[in-house]
Amino acid sequence: MDFSLVDVFGVADFGGNPVAVIHDATSLDTEAMQRITRWLNLSESTFLLPPTDAQADYRVRIFTLERELPFAGHPTLGTCHAWLRAGGTPHDPGRIVQQCEAGLVPVRNDSGGLAFAAPPLIRSGSVDDATLDEIAGILGIGRDRIVDAAWTDNGPGWVTVLLGSAKEVLALEPARSHPGRIDIGVVGLYPPGSEAAYEVRAIFTAGFGSLVEDPVTGSLNASVAQWLLESGRVTAPYTAAQGTRLDRTGRVSVSQADGQLWIGGNTRTLFRGEAAF
Repeated sequence: MDFSLVDVFGVADFGGNPVAVIHDATSLDTEAMQRITRWLNLSESTFLLPPTDAQADYRVRIFTLERELPFAGHPTLGTCHAWLRAGGTPHDPGRIVQQCEAGLVPVRNDSGGLAFAAPPLIRSGSVDDATLDEIAGILGIGRDRIVDAAWTDNGPGWVTVLLGSAKEVLALEPARSHPGRIDIGVVGLYPPGSEAAYEVRAIFTAGFGSLVEDPVTGSLNASVAQWLLESGRVTAPYTAAQGTRLDRTGRVSVSQADGQLWIGGNTRTLFRGEAAF
């Protein structure tokens, strides 16, 4: 099996979120995929498989250190990039179709790079008081600092809070552990005319009670874009920033075309190799 380490969303090399892509993973079962992902210790690893749906160009299974995900954004772009670099030929050169546990996900391939179609939310709407109290406690802020909140779950389980500004988002010092599972997005708008429309941070449960921050998160950026566009707080096209507090240069492009929301960014293969087991 070949593997690729792909940097996704970074402005410069090593500036985005890495994903490990294991090619031709048909010999691996679920337990092996999970063990490999934990050993690699990246936020996600993906495993390329032949499609079982005739409409798809390839199938992918996506794992975090703790569990398999039905969908994730930066693994989608990184996997598509690696599949194309390895010689994958899509049915339609400008539109690749990925099969994952969440279904079929179109990926656009044009002069602007790769962009995936934002999947529909599986949970949306207002957030209950108990969850807001829990989030405020994890972020180390008072409830009054939360301007708005919504469930923005398109697979991983995101719930997102809006703070008063990007500066407030960058100043957060979240807790490093939490007894329950939670996946938190935090967003704050930049002043008009800034390079990015807003700053995003993603805090999630990584297993064994630990909370970690994801460098750049495609799934969260997709659902946040849906929420903020619907509420009229932003207009597309625009760029979102993420990873600043982790010394990353994550930039996520958000655009709309033909009634579809597209989430894109840079993809670069930085390492390639082969499995030795």
